[in-house]
Amino acid sequence: MAVEKKKKEELIKKFKTHDKDTGSSEVQIAILSEEINELTGHLQTHKKDFSSRRGLLRKVGQRRRLLKYLEKENNESYEALIKKLKLKR
Repeated sequence: MAVEKKKKEELIKKFKTHDKDTGSSEVQIAILSEEINELTGHLQTHKKDFSSRRGLLRKVGQRRRLLKYLEKENNESYEALIKKLKLKR
């Protein structure tokens, strides 16, 4: 399940670090978080959809790795992103 194009553009606009930014860690984490939220809602109604569950776990792991990288490289940006997305540490 991918994020709708319009929603993805809004996320990019909100989390970009410079004018032509589309792939920075912050943007990638924001998009993954939105996809994780959508998949979580899907799995609450379709409890036996194991292929989607596997995709969800893959996205969670990818987001975790990106957050770890961002924390190591730019701690200020990491802290701000955690607050904006309301993520646990």
